[in-house]
Amino acid sequence: MVDEVANAAFFAGLMLALPEVYGDITEHLSFDDAKANFFAAARYDLHAQLTWLDGKTSSAASLIRDHLLPLARQGLKAASVDARDVDKYLGIIDERVKTRQTGARWILKSLQSMETLEPKDLRYRELAARMLQEQKEGKPVHEWEIISPGEDIDWSSSYQTVGQFMSTDLFTVRADDLVDLAASVMEWRHVRHVPVEEDDGRLVGLVTHRALLHLLSRGGQSPSEKPLTVRDIMKTDPLTVSSTTPTLDALEIMQANRVGCLPVVDDGRLVGILTSYDFLAGAARLFREHLTRPGPSKRARAHHA
Repeated sequence: MVDEVANAAFFAGLMLALPEVYGDITEHLSFDDAKANFFAAARYDLHAQLTWLDGKTSSAASLIRDHLLPLARQGLKAASVDARDVDKYLGIIDERVKTRQTGARWILKSLQSMETLEPKDLRYRELAARMLQEQKEGKPVHEWEIISPGEDIDWSSSYQTVGQFMSTDLFTVRADDLVDLAASVMEWRHVRHVPVEEDDGRLVGLVTHRALLHLLSRGGQSPSEKPLTVRDIMKTDPLTVSSTTPTLDALEIMQANRVGCLPVVDDGRLVGILTSYDFLAGAARLFREHLTRPGPSKRARAHHA
């Protein structure tokens, strides 16, 4: 793509010019400084402070524009590269520095702009689709528009299977834990279901808010007066789905069995949980699309009547 060609031209010009101008670069820049520059550039991109030859420091942006671009131009000219190509591709590097927009910076800003979009899979899908579109149009990255959350985004592809939007940030308990721990997890995480798993990740049960309410209604004590454990109240055969289960199938299972939660199990191990709340984002988006869509005018409706 155009940015990759610009990068290649820039570095090729530098590799041709640096030995001619400075000779053995290792005599002017130590390995430790080069290593520090590498990590600084990776972390802060054009905002990095770099150590240049003979211990001089400069921002990455200033170093590129004031020193490296002229050197690259000199090297490409010495190699008899067409002046129009030199201007085109080094001009892209120059504009990238001016706008401070690299590919990484564009990704971070776009993700930040879309942080309210749920599920997370939707953000990454839109990001990849936009990158492909911009590259097909041949636009350099400094011209790419930051993705706006208000744009018309096709979210339906992100709800095809359970694995695309299930909750994976799980807090679980063990069967021998005290019931108080499960109740505390529910209160702390504001959830109504807590999976019970073994040390190897195998699902063995599910503690529900309803089970805790039932326990409370009988005084919160076991008949034997022993401390209650999760094993005493957990549901030992909860309905489950896999991460590849189609979303509509999972929804039908929840409706038919009147349950608000489905643990997600792959190869016998708990990988996520699907609750009625996970459908809220999709439902809300669907309502907004249809209820805010402009309908027929009153005159049109009257004529139809």
